[in-house]
Amino acid sequence: MCEEYVESRIQRILRSLKDLEEDMESEGKNSAGDKYETGREMMSEEWNKLSSQLKEFKQQKDTLKLAKGREASKRIQLGCLVKTSASNYFLSIPAGKMELKNETFYAVGGNSPVARLLMGKTEGEEFEFNGIKNNILSVD
Repeated sequence: MCEEYVESRIQRILRSLKDLEEDMESEGKNSAGDKYETGREMMSEEWNKLSSQLKEFKQQKDTLKLAKGREASKRIQLGCLVKTSASNYFLSIPAGKMELKNETFYAVGGNSPVARLLMGKTEGEEFEFNGIKNNILSVD
């Protein structure tokens, strides 16, 4: 579920970088002067922004690989599906709301506030999030 999310983002960014590269090449052939320099600078800024986003999503892809390769454990760790009395979570990357087998899960990064509260806990334990007590119903 998260793999498709990350891969679609990576592909979208790669397409945007390719389009931008083509624009930069055609801009270089047709322009001169201050207007050319301003346009070039704007394209350069966009290139840097997209490159940064690409790096971030590649790091998320690596995090997903780590999460998939985790050892089975009853303790909550990166890669676990956690069902609680309030919500269900997939501790992996910050990908938001996901549907899995007709259930809603929130894919959250390991450094998110709720993930930090859940890490190391086991089924049956309680935790408090946003002032509300919750029970951990299952850990997969």
